[in-house]
Amino acid sequence: MNGMISSLDELAQTASRSVDLSLFVDMVICPPLTLVRSAVEGVATSLLEIGAQDCSDEQTGAFTGDVSAAMLANCGAKWVIIGHSERRTLRSETSAVVCRKVRQALSAGVTPIVCIGETESEMHEGRTLQVLSEQLTASLPSEAGQGDFVVAYEPVWAIGSGKTPTVDQIAGVHQFIRNWLDAQFADHGPKTRLLYGGSVKAENAREIITCENVSGALVGGASLKAASFLAIADALCVS
Repeated sequence: MNGMISSLDELAQTASRSVDLSLFVDMVICPPLTLVRSAVEGVATSLLEIGAQDCSDEQTGAFTGDVSAAMLANCGAKWVIIGHSERRTLRSETSAVVCRKVRQALSAGVTPIVCIGETESEMHEGRTLQVLSEQLTASLPSEAGQGDFVVAYEPVWAIGSGKTPTVDQIAGVHQFIRNWLDAQFADHGPKTRLLYGGSVKAENAREIITCENVSGALVGGASLKAASFLAIADALCVS
């Protein structure tokens, strides 16, 4: 829950660099729902794309307060984050709900960024890969193999904590995810982009992106200011 109208000034700074950076990275900003349309209009002449932070698992109907993927598409959003750890933990969002949301996003032509990740206790119990396998299986509908989607690995214990897995841990998890996708979606799996999220900053972005199978980063708090977000983008470009 970050972002007021004044935040569009930061967005404008990011958009102004998007043309230069687009040769090296694809950049997407997912503002709060109240700013999605204004953000789309504000970056219209740039190569920065806009997404949303969530969508409904319903297409239409009497669901007061919900916003469907089709409504997001109508506003100009091209991406949507689904299954973020905060939604899963704080709003008790199950993988079954995530799956329905992914299905709605694909149907509406909005690319879902599907988040998965283990808690600190699950990590210490050695259940990371088991948890990720269960989340992938339950969160991705069969028709995902026919569309475009992104998987973001965000270890819950690393988000906002300043803690980051080792490069070997990140590489190992992303290799596991890649293998899983290749097995489930033979045609699309190898092309699916994999993001790492969890205390990503300019100082560690370059090291993270060098890990095999890591296609990019899902940036959290560092995306709130143009300077820190662009510093990460610059680091990825150098990589």
